[in-house]
Amino acid sequence: MSSYETMPYHLETERLILRPWEESDAAEFSALLSERGDGETYTVERGRKGIAGLLAATETTGIALLPVQRREEGDFIGYCGLIIGRSALEEPEIAYELFRHAHGRGYATEAAGAVLDAAAATGRKRLWSTVGSWNTPSLRVLEKLGFERDRVSMEGTKEVVWLTRSLP
Repeated sequence: MSSYETMPYHLETERLILRPWEESDAAEFSALLSERGDGETYTVERGRKGIAGLLAATETTGIALLPVQRREEGDFIGYCGLIIGRSALEEPEIAYELFRHAHGRGYATEAAGAVLDAAAATGRKRLWSTVGSWNTPSLRVLEKLGFERDRVSMEGTKEVVWLTRSLP
């Protein structure tokens, strides 16, 4: 465990609730991952295993990727949170993914803003994000949140943009 405070695992915004994973999220989590269209098969069992892995990572790191649900409707629309990813526990990555039907409504910006506040509460001073250069909507979300481009790298044939943001 690090010298940082544990990230809050329950966050609320005006329209959203970010909360810990439950086994009952497995079907929707699998459906979200299947929507990527990357040729992978995401079964409910694979979703359960993914959730178990996320919970185990949270236990050891003190940071979390959290399900996002709309407050009024109560439906699962994606996830948002902190991960080690391509970075380090001291300066983790912010990550988010929403169902396509939830795109374009400001939910990603709203959820990520709550996660930025949660990250600052842990005592961290900087966050990273890595995004495919083709993902213009995600890059716009990060720019709205004050992230700045740091560099570009190649992963195989895909270009990855690295962005960073200092925390108060």
